[in-house]
Amino acid sequence: MLAKRVSHIKPAPTLALTAKVNQLKAQGVDIVGFGAGEPDFDTPDFIKEACIRAIRDGKTKYAPSAGIPQLREALAEKLLKENGIEYKPSEIVITAGAKMALFLIMLALLEEGDEVLLPTPYWVTYPEQILLCNAKVVEVPLREEEGFVLKADLLREYITPKTKMLILNSPSNPTGAVIPEEELRKIAELCLEKNILIVSDECYEAFLYDGERFVSPASLSKEIREITFTVNAFSKSYSMTGWRVGYVACPEKYAKVIADLNSQSISNATTFAQYGALEALKNPEAKAFVENMRKTFEKRRDLAYSLLREIPKVSVVKPKGAFYIFPNFRHYSQRLGSDLKLADYLIEKGRVAGVPGSAFGAEGYLRLSYCVSEDTIREGINRIKGAVELI
Repeated sequence: MLAKRVSHIKPAPTLALTAKVNQLKAQGVDIVGFGAGEPDFDTPDFIKEACIRAIRDGKTKYAPSAGIPQLREALAEKLLKENGIEYKPSEIVITAGAKMALFLIMLALLEEGDEVLLPTPYWVTYPEQILLCNAKVVEVPLREEEGFVLKADLLREYITPKTKMLILNSPSNPTGAVIPEEELRKIAELCLEKNILIVSDECYEAFLYDGERFVSPASLSKEIREITFTVNAFSKSYSMTGWRVGYVACPEKYAKVIADLNSQSISNATTFAQYGALEALKNPEAKAFVENMRKTFEKRRDLAYSLLREIPKVSVVKPKGAFYIFPNFRHYSQRLGSDLKLADYLIEKGRVAGVPGSAFGAEGYLRLSYCVSEDTIREGINRIKGAVELI
């Protein structure tokens, strides 16, 4: 008999959609897929070569559960230089992707009855992990007319004596929203006042547009740093999604427990993959690679935004970061009965795939990833337009 805690668990809809699209393509079906949450750039050769070199040099054995020392030292340097946060290597734990870091944080901190504030729309994995830890998800509904930006005044309404944690994801998956520094400071100071821990998912920090500047909550003050878990990965910034290398930086008393959980679950993130990640931080070519991706995604964002605005009865917020756009198709989803039915309809009639907003806690929307070429964006959104005009 299965444990009660897994009775609700669902497969990640984004991965399921990508698998369905790939299956249809393998069958020869001409389909445009907007579901994948990963850059369409290949991992840079200098990163691949560093990993291959590590394998050849025998870096194929167990590593420390917190990660190889060189990578933790390089991350401490990165976090100080780029994010303005001082962490010791002993306060950094390398995990099998940011998803694993988030799960270990929740395992270490959450107990039955604890409440976790979750701005909504949210990334699909957050509520599942919270529920697996027997805690309660408290959704904080964000407003499209405010650009899906979390405000401290709104957050305050959902705080109770049981509130233990707030999850922040800026830039956001799925909306691309970015919390301005002034508002971020108000949110962090509210958490400090109410003794609420902050989990800051910063996986999209490299992808900001329109002159936006990235700010880590832990950089705002020493006091805020002490309640913050800074989570990131190499997956998006360096197009290393399949490598599964992420990390969390936090006060040492927490980092030690997270490393222990790592040791009792996966032992360590894949040893030779960590040497690839180290190269990503050290190689002088890396910054140009990341900036090229950012500029490319910004152009694609502009194109997707302009085309979606041409679809009747559809509203859309221009993303400030990440590589997703989250248009409101509620007019059409209501006609079909749900956004799940709309997504199925678009696959069947339009030969185009997007993730329904209900997967992110926002019925009636679609998440479209612009990690595809400009020609594919044009073709795909034109197919969507043609399909919904028949509803």
